[in-house]
Amino acid sequence: MLIGIMSDSHDHLEAIRLAVDFFNHNGVELVIHAGDLISPFTAFEFKKLKMPFEAIYGNNDGEREGLKTAFKELCNLEDFKEIHTDGRKIAVIHGANQSLVDALASGENYDVLIRGHSHQMDVSGDKTIIINPGETCGYLSGKKTVILLSTEDLNFKKVLL
Repeated sequence: MLIGIMSDSHDHLEAIRLAVDFFNHNGVELVIHAGDLISPFTAFEFKKLKMPFEAIYGNNDGEREGLKTAFKELCNLEDFKEIHTDGRKIAVIHGANQSLVDALASGENYDVLIRGHSHQMDVSGDKTIIINPGETCGYLSGKKTVILLSTEDLNFKKVLL
């Protein structure tokens, strides 16, 4: 399975449209967003995805009830998700609490830990691969980024939108 991973879209509609279009045209079978959606109106763009969507809250998602309502047709928003797909166990957390990220990554409970928050793209780890897709919004780095992950062999591709 090919998973599209994104985070920190910060209601940047143009960047969200670029990511949705990229995922829809590149064989992605699931999209995971690691938080900081920000505004409920972004759900309209994510509804254009042609595959399932999973997302969590980020530390800047202040309007949680509005987001929960807007995204209810797409997914159930939570602070943490555990996803089982294609024989892989994936944890999704925003990452504002670094000690929690470290604790989740230090065990052997997950094949992949997806996180965001820092706006810096990074893939690291041995037993648990830690993936931060950077920032889809491009506000801090000037780069709109996502990651593609194959659950078959855990190979990944960094993508600049």
